[in-house]
Amino acid sequence: MDLASTLGIVLCIVLVIFGIVSGDQGFAALKNFLDAPSALITIGGAMCATLAQNSIASFLGGLKTITLIFKAPALDSPGIIKKIIELSNVARKEGLLALEEAAADLDDAFLKKGVLLIVDGTDPDLVRGILETEMVSIDVRHKSNMGIWDTIAAMGPAWGMIGTLVGLINMLQALDDPSSIGPSMAVALITTLYGSMMANWICAPVSGKLKMNNDAEMQVKEIMIEGLLSIQAGENPRVIEEKLKSFLSPGDREGIGEGEGGES
Repeated sequence: MDLASTLGIVLCIVLVIFGIVSGDQGFAALKNFLDAPSALITIGGAMCATLAQNSIASFLGGLKTITLIFKAPALDSPGIIKKIIELSNVARKEGLLALEEAAADLDDAFLKKGVLLIVDGTDPDLVRGILETEMVSIDVRHKSNMGIWDTIAAMGPAWGMIGTLVGLINMLQALDDPSSIGPSMAVALITTLYGSMMANWICAPVSGKLKMNNDAEMQVKEIMIEGLLSIQAGENPRVIEEKLKSFLSPGDREGIGEGEGGES
């Protein structure tokens, strides 16, 4: 579980509720912030407007990605570099064909595909082209999902304002009853609150976390491509190690390749 996302989402709503109930009315004040028509206009309008910009499949697929922010991404750049160094030592000692057996133990489909390509003697430029095309395709799919959340984040406040205008029009129609002005104004403003909450409590954080995870995945795949092509080129394992460690922050480089780089 991704503790940061879970804590962030939960604490946001907890702090909002605490701010609401800390007044004189206590928990009774919560009912002032619940209004079904306002929710229908704001949330329903934002969702439907986003659906209109996408296919049903991409819209539903994008919404499902909310579950990904609560899962710790299984990305281990230092571990991948260590694995590539191990593969480079195998290739240096036993030749590229020996990597076919090593590929059977690889869990990462992208890395396994690259290893099998170089074992088959595929031209290095073609190997790079195939792997980079797959990487770009993954990036495009991820950005499409992020775009769903970005669109909802933009639509939420806009539809909240639409709901506010609807409420204000209804309020102005009843100006002959002063006692209704206060409640009508409150209901009108609730839609703006719902829109802002939708955008800043859910949509923007989800989009931001998906972007961060995507950037990390793209970096790991770049490391794999550079490492595999270096192995295919017959570069020294120590050179490969130093090349790949340049992708990492100084703190993450410690412990990588110690005693694994092979002989110079």
